[in-house]
Amino acid sequence: MIEIYDTTLRDGTQAENFSLTLEDKIRVALKLDEFGVDFIEGGWPGSNPKDEAFFREIRRYSLKHAVITAFGSTQQAKYSSPDDDPQLCMLRHAGTSHVTIFGKTWDIHVKDALKITLDRNLEIIESSVKWLKDCGKTVFYDAEHFFDGFKANSEYAIKTIKTAWEAGADCIVLCDTNGGTLTFDLIAIIEELKRRLSGAEANQMKTNEGIKGNTFDTDKGKKGGYSGPRLGIHCHNDSDLAVANSIEAVHHGITHVQGTINGFGERCGNANLCSIIPALSLKMGKKISASKNLSMLTALSRFVCEVANVSHNKYQPYVGESAFAHKGGVHVSAVRKRSETYEHIMPDLVGNTQRILISDLSGRSNIVAKARQFGLNLKDNDPILRELLSELKDLENQGFQFEAAEASFELFMRRAFGGVRKFFDLMSFRVIDQKCKEDDPSQAEATVMVRVGGKVEHTAACGNGPVNALDKAIRKALKGFYPEMEDMRLTDYKVRVLTESPGTGAKVRVLIECKDSDEEWSTIGVSHDIIEASWQALIDSITYKLMKSFIRSRNNNIKKK
Repeated sequence: MIEIYDTTLRDGTQAENFSLTLEDKIRVALKLDEFGVDFIEGGWPGSNPKDEAFFREIRRYSLKHAVITAFGSTQQAKYSSPDDDPQLCMLRHAGTSHVTIFGKTWDIHVKDALKITLDRNLEIIESSVKWLKDCGKTVFYDAEHFFDGFKANSEYAIKTIKTAWEAGADCIVLCDTNGGTLTFDLIAIIEELKRRLSGAEANQMKTNEGIKGNTFDTDKGKKGGYSGPRLGIHCHNDSDLAVANSIEAVHHGITHVQGTINGFGERCGNANLCSIIPALSLKMGKKISASKNLSMLTALSRFVCEVANVSHNKYQPYVGESAFAHKGGVHVSAVRKRSETYEHIMPDLVGNTQRILISDLSGRSNIVAKARQFGLNLKDNDPILRELLSELKDLENQGFQFEAAEASFELFMRRAFGGVRKFFDLMSFRVIDQKCKEDDPSQAEATVMVRVGGKVEHTAACGNGPVNALDKAIRKALKGFYPEMEDMRLTDYKVRVLTESPGTGAKVRVLIECKDSDEEWSTIGVSHDIIEASWQALIDSITYKLMKSFIRSRNNNIKKK
């Protein structure tokens, strides 16, 4: 059984531009528990008031599976015993049955960072682990900088591991704290460590034994059974190898894996559990508690981003929006016949979906696949197909990019089939953008005139810039006819200058993202005039919202009948 230990609530919050409130941490912890991770590291009690409050607050909840752990360090050198160290006492009283402490493994950290002797560091490790065990805690010992420490002084690095083990640590977690260890070196070191800790060879502590240059001979470590302490792995991603290193560590006998959701963490991040868990479960057949809930993985990944208010990485393996997205016509033709031709797993196993993208690389297969996705009956030999493909490529040549604006493409397809109801007629619009004073922000006023069912509505609105003003004015004009407009909001607005024309004569591409309580969608506009391009994208976005609401209402009425 492979244990999954999540450190998103501590390591994850050390990432740049990533932070969680107390309420956020509780929400994420509950979602992690629902998913089925084995351990949730709640934070470092004593380091800040938020983490202290978390350990008090989480006791009010009954978790289904996960065990909350508290994190801290070994005893500070200035104290004569653990009883005198306030942060260890905070760990003791955090209310958790499990605690994780880290200690120094790399001799230069002992000498230069702590400025103590190597023997004193061993004493600190021993006393800290023993003291926590005497308090009735299950103790995970994080061997900080283990791999760098082993390369620098393997004899001392292993002494720190043996000290923690003999003091009663329940699991020794090998940390690649700087994230710089290459996979073949990491595995060689793990095998050498296991060989030295096992049985008759446990006392063979020759620094250079089994080492060939910078690579370690693993042949001896593979012979016979391993009888040392239980080992875990904790990798950082500074060499972009945290996932590979964690998976290989499991392949070589590690049974406790630490990481974060989406790989959030300091610098380049931590090992990404969203890649590790499906790899271990689906590809290696390892027993993991979360395997039964693997279809929740994509939702969990996006939930953490949403709570932290950061953009989800669409290119992330397994859970990214583009993980199973196909653009080339040859690829789409193949996956329509057998998805495994270009997909390494079935997307729904991790809660993701296959997507067919539309671009100037598209072939007939792309158009047919998207039509079926929209519920449109388009066959490979349909005469309209050639016309659609020709028009699509012409629009792409003008600067439209439908792979980033699928709502606009769906409207394009439905209009070709005559399936988009005309919800309103735009009669006119005007925008005035001006500053009252030099230091005032731009104040824009938009006026729109629309006709809905024979009735004309003429409204105006002010906003922070012309697009915001237009958005407010058109909503104001339509909400009396379509109350569902209240549920829609604009979430992002992007402008890109297309370079085929020089200077101010260039075209601009505008992408607008909107959402409501059910979904998110993107639309596009292209013009030499930025206001016109924005208006195109905005009208598409509103039309898409009204179309979806109409279809949903019609389907509900059919079900009732």
